[in-house]
Amino acid sequence: MLRKLLLALLGLIALAAAAFFAFAPGMVERGLNPVTTPEGGWTISAQAQALHDRLIIGDWHSDALLWDRNLLKRADRGHTDIPRLQAGNVAVQVFTTVTKSPSGLNYGQNSAEAPDNITKLVMGQLRPIRTWSSLKERALDQAARLRAMAERDPTDLRLILTRTDLAALLDARATGAKTVGAILGTEGGHPLEGQIANLQVLYDAGFRLMGLTHFFDNELGGSLHGESGAGLSDFGRQVVDGLMTRGMVIDLAHASPQMVRDVLAIDGTRPIISHTGIHGNCDTQRNLPDDLVRAVAAKGGVIGIGYWADVNCGSTPADIATSIRAAITLVGEDHVSLGSDYDGSVDAPFDTAGLAALTQALMDQNLTEAQIAKVMGANMMRYLAETLPAN
Repeated sequence: MLRKLLLALLGLIALAAAAFFAFAPGMVERGLNPVTTPEGGWTISAQAQALHDRLIIGDWHSDALLWDRNLLKRADRGHTDIPRLQAGNVAVQVFTTVTKSPSGLNYGQNSAEAPDNITKLVMGQLRPIRTWSSLKERALDQAARLRAMAERDPTDLRLILTRTDLAALLDARATGAKTVGAILGTEGGHPLEGQIANLQVLYDAGFRLMGLTHFFDNELGGSLHGESGAGLSDFGRQVVDGLMTRGMVIDLAHASPQMVRDVLAIDGTRPIISHTGIHGNCDTQRNLPDDLVRAVAAKGGVIGIGYWADVNCGSTPADIATSIRAAITLVGEDHVSLGSDYDGSVDAPFDTAGLAALTQALMDQNLTEAQIAKVMGANMMRYLAETLPAN
């Protein structure tokens, strides 16, 4: 009798564990990545929808790979997957790998020694054991999942590694294809684990963009939200040189002001800021000072405007459009693009299928069709065509 009770108890424990691992990560994602579209949706005119449907659209930042979803299938949570990107007419999406996030995360000051939230998430999602203790392995695991999806369905998803790949994708879309081009990036340089040889490992795995820091200081230097305020370390300079040599995009989205200055001072750098707001429009520590944003644009970089309330001081499409208008005023229409931060533990007024709401908001801001085309994707495509490896 006792043996039967023990077996029944073990069965209940196993069932509870299976239910937890099956449902808990999804519940966490649903809570952290809300969509605040009002009931009935945003009003989109026929003119705005027609313009939206003609655009070539690109987005510099989505963290969808963090969540253990099949991106080839439409989900009922989060912001991004391939069917919704297609519904929103997005041609190119950067998918960034998140590998470490400090407990108590905030925009002011975070310790690199704080407990890590991503460790709990990868364990809860039953990712391979090697990812539980290695930031490099976490990045490679997320990259492998994206590559596997692209190999499984090349009609809908194609990994972009070179300028030739980008040109082929845009040619295909010009003839009616709905293929989404995916570019791999890292949210911070800590997956290098302090070893410059790992930069080639990431490159070989398909990475073509690297944020230097995230919410904490790392081996490359200081974070905008870290403790030191430091600039580039010697290792960081090695990494920047290696990124330029390989034709990889340098992203300063979470870099400390001194790191931004140090990167800009290096001859030949052409960094971007993948997801941000404009400080002069929304006074928050998450947004870099305007003079540094202007300096990034002056070196040929582009500025990706995010969609979440903290960087726009508002949570509607009109608030995002106001930030875009402020960015155009600050750096010029040739240097502004989109950087949603979709699926990055942020709110958004629409998921990527509802992106036409932003086109409507930009029209309401009296941007011309040519300006809207640049912001929505043309500036990003130009930059990539000039920066990615040739072949």
